[in-house]
Amino acid sequence: MNVRWVAEQAGVSPATVSRVSRGSAQVSPELRERVMRVIEEHGYRPNHFGRALAEKRHGSLGLVFPGLSGPYFSELIQGFESEALETGDQVLLLSSHYRSDTDAKVLDLAGRVDGMAIHAGTVSEAMIERVSQTIRVVVMAHKAGPAHASVSTDSGTVGTLTRHLLVEHGYRRLAFVGTPEGSPDVTARWEAFLAAHAETGARPPAGPTLVGLAQADGAIAAQKLLDSEEEPPDAVVCANDETALGLILGALGRGMRVPEDIAVTGFDDMPMAALVQPGLTTVRQPVRELATVTARLLHAPLTQRDGDTLLTTDVVLRGSCGCPDRPSGETGRDATAGGDS
Repeated sequence: MNVRWVAEQAGVSPATVSRVSRGSAQVSPELRERVMRVIEEHGYRPNHFGRALAEKRHGSLGLVFPGLSGPYFSELIQGFESEALETGDQVLLLSSHYRSDTDAKVLDLAGRVDGMAIHAGTVSEAMIERVSQTIRVVVMAHKAGPAHASVSTDSGTVGTLTRHLLVEHGYRRLAFVGTPEGSPDVTARWEAFLAAHAETGARPPAGPTLVGLAQADGAIAAQKLLDSEEEPPDAVVCANDETALGLILGALGRGMRVPEDIAVTGFDDMPMAALVQPGLTTVRQPVRELATVTARLLHAPLTQRDGDTLLTTDVVLRGSCGCPDRPSGETGRDATAGGDS
């Protein structure tokens, strides 16, 4: 059973069968229905390898990212796959978590896809540049290179959030939770945190509290910050929502109140941020848009995919920083804060 056989049964040309199997819009509804009836009745499956040879394309896009856990990467994958569905592409996933051979796997993946999206912090810069010589590459959450484009969200809005804590609430002992090394996103948030201290004349901490980005890491951060002999912070800026929620649980477990004894903020605005009590003050970033724009750029002409695309972010004020809390259905967005770096 091949394209010609299906075409004969449906009374159409082999080219029409190929267009239908690719999901092309250049087929009339009547012809599409005839072809699909034959395909469904006889269980025809197109030979993607043969099509790749004939069309000099694979019909697939690669997505390389750190790991599968957490709402951030779940949203990222859904956004990327939804855009790939629009162009009829398959998505091949490669997680670098716990891998020691990521670069080699990326090279292998590059031979099976037409373009590749690589999340920052997963692959060496040298490997990104190498792969960019053979296929289209877009890097997420990082700067563009000489051979590839990038899409990122504005982490500088953490500066607006930090100034809010310092100026509007008068907090003076702020801590930052997250590990800048190896993460361009966390590095940018730490730098914005420091810049806000410099602008307001406040004294920053000697360094960030170094933990990962999972909720359990937030509990570890609570142990480091609240169980030491030094005076604990009165407010904490976390690199993401997961660590912020873990830190809140750690503080509550020690009999502390949020925000009365310690204010806590995050970054992402994942759904749980609006459901906890008090609601989590955070920075909303458009994760799904980050993924869809990245997938779209992989199909753009070379002249349109160079450079950086920066997506705006917004501060969302809720009860965990000391602002009046709102019902979970309300966002509490600070309209004056978005996009400030």
